Amino acid sequence: MKNYWVKTVRTPGWLFALVLVLSSVMPLAQAQVRSLPDFTELVEQVGPSVVNIRTMEKVTARATPDGNPDQEMLDFLRRFGFPVPNVPRQPGPGQRPGRPQPEEIPRGVGSGFVLSSDGYILTNAHVVDGADEVIVTLVDKREFKAKIVGADKRTDVAVVKIEASGLPAVKIGDVNRLKVGEWVMAIGSPFGLENSVTAGIVSARQRDTGDYLPLIQTDVAINPGNSGGPLINLRGEVIGINSQIYSRSGGYMGISFAIPIDEAMRVSQQLRSSGRVSRGRIGVQIDQVSKEVAEAIGLGRPQGALVRAVEAGAPADKAGVEPGDIIIKVDGKAIEKSSDLPRIVGSIKPGSQSVLSVFRRGATRDLKVTIGEFEPEKVASRKDRVEPPKAAGAVQPYGLTVSDLSDKQKAELKISGGVLVDAVSESAARSGLREGDVILALANSGVANVREFEAVMAKVDKSKPVNVLFRRGELAQYAVIRPSR
Repeated sequence: MKNYWVKTVRTPGWLFALVLVLSSVMPLAQAQVRSLPDFTELVEQVGPSVVNIRTMEKVTARATPDGNPDQEMLDFLRRFGFPVPNVPRQPGPGQRPGRPQPEEIPRGVGSGFVLSSDGYILTNAHVVDGADEVIVTLVDKREFKAKIVGADKRTDVAVVKIEASGLPAVKIGDVNRLKVGEWVMAIGSPFGLENSVTAGIVSARQRDTGDYLPLIQTDVAINPGNSGGPLINLRGEVIGINSQIYSRSGGYMGISFAIPIDEAMRVSQQLRSSGRVSRGRIGVQIDQVSKEVAEAIGLGRPQGALVRAVEAGAPADKAGVEPGDIIIKVDGKAIEKSSDLPRIVGSIKPGSQSVLSVFRRGATRDLKVTIGEFEPEKVASRKDRVEPPKAAGAVQPYGLTVSDLSDKQKAELKISGGVLVDAVSESAARSGLREGDVILALANSGVANVREFEAVMAKVDKSKPVNVLFRRGELAQYAVIRPSR
């Protein structure tokens, strides 16, 4: 008799292998399922602190000679969804013919969140900018007319106040703990749809898109109306204010930006105390330091902020900062990129004493500066070229023809020395130098006149690139001249 039992046991070898594969895959799948966040508790926790903000603007429709409102204007408003009141065709009591009374129409919709239980609310400056009336709607549908405490356009942060008490305030998180790839959630009113919840991850932590704010980049769906709403981590803490998106269509395209909450809180505290933001300034125009320039001048790696111009009489001028300096630290804080400088200086209280570490002609030095208060920057008047030279020039190996500056030219440019570029060719032309530029330094050595220029040039290795610090108009910058091959 054949042993069928033995055959039955030995046959399903493939089944055994399948069981092994499934047993190894299932725990991984279960782990992936468990790792997906549940936002329901966060919504219940933070949702009551998020508000809807509507702004109103007073608009007066144009009137026809008989005193009737311009029907074309009213039709335009209706076409775009604005509620238009029924205005009588004849002037009403107290109305003069040809001068219809202004009517309030909706201007925009945004979001905000409760900072404190006594009615202070944080939102974006662009949400309330230009509004004649601000209306805040809570989750429980209560409406309040809000007072704008203060708004700061440079950071796009605003604080409004409603007369209410016992409001649920948000918890403020620590942006320094934020990690790329971390789950985050947004609550707001996109297109007026109140308390809409969207979620995503942090795409980047410090994305430079402005002078004073390294923004948080996410892929959370943000649309018009979300502005001013909170960006929330999985601990239920607000770590940013949803502010803007990158879009070619006007709608969400997967790239959104939020103002870091630590920056926003610093601004909001000043707005609440004085209604305005006081920022430090030193009075310089700056630019990035390229890798090529950093290597050529001995800085090593591209870092710091290149000073292109110094405002006369400004704190930097009084401290001895010169065009061509590279500011690498402020009070010991490293300036990794040029946009770090206005942000760090801006956070310093005006009148404070600070130390600027600058890299100048191959060496680092510290300069003491008294921080000034920010004011609109003066627009530098650019000159296409300096007046024609009076002295004859000399042709240099790199394709440069230079001459001495006249006393009048030095006075106009507010410099004590340098040489004027009369003509460029070959390597100098390829480096970007132009006729009319003023060379201040060559190979990290200052040059006051043609004699000094030629002395430095005589020591330069003509087979290697050489760095040149020059002025064009009122701005200073570097060029690297490479020898012709």
